Amino acid sequence: MATTSTTGSTLLQPLSNAVQLPIDQVNFVVCQLFALLAAVWFRTYLHSSKTSSFIRHVVATLLGLYLAFFCFGWYALHFLVQSGISYCIMIIAGVESMQHPMMIITQKITSLAYEIHDGMFRKDEELTPSQRGLAVRRMPSLLEYVSYTCNFMGILAGPLCSYKDYIAFIEGRASHVAQPSENGKDEQHGKADPSPNAAVTEKLLVCGLSLLFHLTISNMLPVEYNIDEHFQATASWPTKATYLYVSLLAARPKYYFAWTLADAINNAAGFGFRGYDKNGVARWDLISNLRIQQIEMSTSFKMFLDNWNIQTALWLKRVCYERATFSPTIQTFFLSAIWHGVYPGYYLTFLTGVLMTLAARAVRNNFRHYFLEPPQLKLFYDLITWVATQITISYTVVPFVLLSIKPSFTFYSSWYYCLHVCSILVLLLLPVKKSQRRTSTQENVHLSQAKKFDERDNPLGQNSFSTMNNVCNQNRDTGSRHSSLTQ
Repeated sequence: MATTSTTGSTLLQPLSNAVQLPIDQVNFVVCQLFALLAAVWFRTYLHSSKTSSFIRHVVATLLGLYLAFFCFGWYALHFLVQSGISYCIMIIAGVESMQHPMMIITQKITSLAYEIHDGMFRKDEELTPSQRGLAVRRMPSLLEYVSYTCNFMGILAGPLCSYKDYIAFIEGRASHVAQPSENGKDEQHGKADPSPNAAVTEKLLVCGLSLLFHLTISNMLPVEYNIDEHFQATASWPTKATYLYVSLLAARPKYYFAWTLADAINNAAGFGFRGYDKNGVARWDLISNLRIQQIEMSTSFKMFLDNWNIQTALWLKRVCYERATFSPTIQTFFLSAIWHGVYPGYYLTFLTGVLMTLAARAVRNNFRHYFLEPPQLKLFYDLITWVATQITISYTVVPFVLLSIKPSFTFYSSWYYCLHVCSILVLLLLPVKKSQRRTSTQENVHLSQAKKFDERDNPLGQNSFSTMNNVCNQNRDTGSRHSSLTQ
């Protein structure tokens, strides 16, 4: 499972208790609370209607660098050095290759590099609808670039956002977005500047509950106990499976806390508005990183990945999965492992994740349609797949928590590598359907051909195709905005 930043995996390691917090964890929490207050001030006194984009860029950048220096000391200069070097490379080399081994700043740099490449070096007909919508048509200024990569709202824990969304927020254009209605037309609700207060309050409440759970329950259920010799020798298989699930369930609230707090900070500054739903209610989930209820109730491996670390999954999808020329799933998981760091447990988790993803996809495609009717059968299927999904996810991510290779293999050997073996048998025995990615590529080719036909034979030319393509974008982006790399 991916995390959004070094903060997510280093600064929020399991805590012994509320009194004995390590200094780096204290610094992180203090800085994020300061960022929350700064975000409220930023929205109140430096609103886009009251000051220029230049001032907003400068203040957001300076506050971000201050937080970086507070947390990391002089090592924070690495942010500036990397940003400066990367900016020069984008100008000189045409942003052809921009992969750097860092976390959230790596996501932003590589995302922006590909968005500029799509907007300035590729033709529109070569792009997917999502690539076309995110394409950047001009080179950002140095201030815009540093503000995007180092602003105070996301420098510590993210989440990732697209460059165009961030610039629209700074310039005061984000609040005028409207959600497409059912008939495909945008509907304005007369709310030019919706208040984020309700969304921020709700997310802070989730943060508080997650932190309380982490400080009280998580330490009672250590993941390391899964490889305890006495436990392995005496526990029954149902007991092992139950403890595996419960211990990994208890390990998740630290991520819920970090990501939800980061989302709340952005919302408090006025960033993260995604339009209105059909009832006219403002939606503040543009850059949300997780959906807790869907995670805990996942009935498929794909559903879990769709709702866990959403922005990282989107980043992997956009910079790797959609652009891979062969084995996109394998390449994407391998990139995710490299992005996380050098611990062997990361690689073992993501290699296992490839197997589990492909096997789960094969099972779902071959059997799910037999269990949709009647409702009682569908309920039974959902219950079985929920249990299977939660155990499989827990089994897959144990090395991610243990980090080292020896304890990871100790765990898997205690389970006789059973899920690895089952996944391989599934892939060998079940037919695999054509991937959604290939179908999507073929649809994009058809759109390109339709564009050429319109330009040659239709007196309305480009406008006719643009109208058709905008409708396609609305219909497809609604479903794909938060889709996972497995689609």
